[in-house]
Amino acid sequence: MIDLAVILENAKPIVRETGVWIQSMVNNIGESDIQYKGTNDLVSFVDQTAETRLKAGLSAVFPEAGFVAEESASDYSEVGDGYYWVIDPLDGTTNFLHRLPIYAVSVGLIYQKQPILGLIYEPNRDELFYAAKGQGAYLNERTIQVSQQAFMSKSLLATGFPYYDFSYQDRYLALLKELMRTSHGLRRMGAAAIDLAYMACGRFEGFFEANLKPWDVAAGKIIIEEAGGRVTNFSGGDAVIFEGEIIGAGPIFDEFLGTLQAKWFVD
Repeated sequence: MIDLAVILENAKPIVRETGVWIQSMVNNIGESDIQYKGTNDLVSFVDQTAETRLKAGLSAVFPEAGFVAEESASDYSEVGDGYYWVIDPLDGTTNFLHRLPIYAVSVGLIYQKQPILGLIYEPNRDELFYAAKGQGAYLNERTIQVSQQAFMSKSLLATGFPYYDFSYQDRYLALLKELMRTSHGLRRMGAAAIDLAYMACGRFEGFFEANLKPWDVAAGKIIIEEAGGRVTNFSGGDAVIFEGEIIGAGPIFDEFLGTLQAKWFVD
């Protein structure tokens, strides 16, 4: 039996130190350092070096775990039911490259394809969000919980815009139009890990996005759940990490999910 508390404590300085290094590089990167993995999908040596640092440190913490990491895992179909670190070394790369201070390091640990531990470090605010299954959720050693707002009409929501797959754009815009009418508003931060972390500590009441990868959501899902929130796919099922879609909220969850489904699942 692994000790999640020990793994978490040993992983925290690795994630934080990687984020501090990323922050030190923000003014040392130029146009020539940027590569394109696909349409609007940017990467730099900072992402790649950060991933290498995380892998080295986390391998020492828990050698038995495999890796699913953004910059080295183009195909994760072979992921089994064992332990895997799921890593986004720099979530919000486009923000980082534009020197917009909204980006984070995101590290989750999954077992049987479900997250059991997660850490998200936002270096601009020096905020480390973390959780382990059954042990609560924290921000810099302080316990956090999701917003207890019970009305969508009084809720601030977060999302991510399509940036490479526009096949569902009409459904998405219809949903945005409805949510604009029925909430306090929507925010698009440009980093799903930060959206999820901010929801976990009550800054947002809800979050949804499609076309996400495992490394975008693995850490955030367990942090939100340990903070008292609910996270599912758009159909309301528990399979989120490899489904490519996620919706999360506190008390407004049922109303939020119903609104989404009414606009998303159309002929």
